[in-house]
Amino acid sequence: METRSGTLPVREGSSPKIHGLPKKNVSGKQRSIPGPDKISRFISEHRPQTPALVVDLDIIADNYLALRSTLPIAEVYYAVKANPAPEVIARLVSLGSFFDVASPAEIELVMSAGAKPQQISFGNTIKKEVDIVSAYTRGVRMFAFDSEAELLKLARAAPGAKVFCRLLMNCEGADWPLSRKFGCETDMARDLLIKAKTLGLHPYGVSFHVGSQQTRTDQWAFALEKTAELFVSLKRDGVALEMVNIGGGLPAHYRDSVEPVEAYTSAIQAAMTEHFGENLPRIIIEPGRSLVGDSGLIETEVVLISKKSYGDDARWVYLDIGKFGGLAETHDEAIKYRIEVVGRKGATGPVILAGPSCDSVDILYEKFQYQLPLSLQVGDRIRIYATGAYTSSYSSVGFNGFAPLPTYCI
Repeated sequence: METRSGTLPVREGSSPKIHGLPKKNVSGKQRSIPGPDKISRFISEHRPQTPALVVDLDIIADNYLALRSTLPIAEVYYAVKANPAPEVIARLVSLGSFFDVASPAEIELVMSAGAKPQQISFGNTIKKEVDIVSAYTRGVRMFAFDSEAELLKLARAAPGAKVFCRLLMNCEGADWPLSRKFGCETDMARDLLIKAKTLGLHPYGVSFHVGSQQTRTDQWAFALEKTAELFVSLKRDGVALEMVNIGGGLPAHYRDSVEPVEAYTSAIQAAMTEHFGENLPRIIIEPGRSLVGDSGLIETEVVLISKKSYGDDARWVYLDIGKFGGLAETHDEAIKYRIEVVGRKGATGPVILAGPSCDSVDILYEKFQYQLPLSLQVGDRIRIYATGAYTSSYSSVGFNGFAPLPTYCI
């Protein structure tokens, strides 16, 4: 067992009851969800102080190997931001993963774990020039951009580097859609890649992202059609691109049903063949959520249960974790986690879930009301599933004095 904390006291746990189980898929069969048995045993034996995130490294390894086997045409560049725990990075390095990074600190993290510079893509399109210099000095040679100003920085700080331009996508069908912050329109990307060649850079390819927790298998096909057209257009202008970065977007298993990974990878592979034929470019995929999301479970404690008036049907249930403690993706109730209550059975009723901080936006779910046992008491433990991605990495450094979310990797 590996942990990022010290020795934990041992207490016996109770059998959990799961609320918000996923719906059946269109085929009528219950979709497969990675089992929490290993994590449950750890919590039962050690009872970590809450809130705590427990990550099963074997689930991450299984997800990585499943992606490699179902999409063998692509190289996997793990999006470090999803979960940068050193143990997670070390396991992925041991499996041969490459890495998508956004800062010098992430470069240091993956290289300290044994990754080589040629296994790193600096995928952030918003970089300080000094950070480009730092990465280039360490041997990194692949960089993303989506604007002329960023391209000029790369020309100065990373001469001869492989550069790829990020396209703007609408992200329809994604539970966590991306804004217009990243990417540019196709006509601008075309001009920038031509300019990259004149600046002495290597116009290497194109990237896109169809939105995080993408639930529609057809979205990669739309993006690849646009990408293939750009390849053809640039080839006529003497720029032969070599790489397509299809970004992330593959889903984790939250409350609602999603297709198995094979459905997405089959759709991606078919779209690549349709739009590029048999002469495929180098293909990169940047999973984050789909590799680590299902590996994590957050154990939290009920701090307070209250109502705002005598006539209220819904109880307010305040947990010792909120948006600032790691559950930032409950913003606009976009990501709906599966939740279980430990040791409580019987009739349930609607609840509004909120965090402990003195901030009025620290409400997790109000419009979408979860049902929790009417017997729920202050001090009860609640488990939140599929929290291995974008939780500990989003946790504040100490808002209101609450400590950052600890991670235990087992």
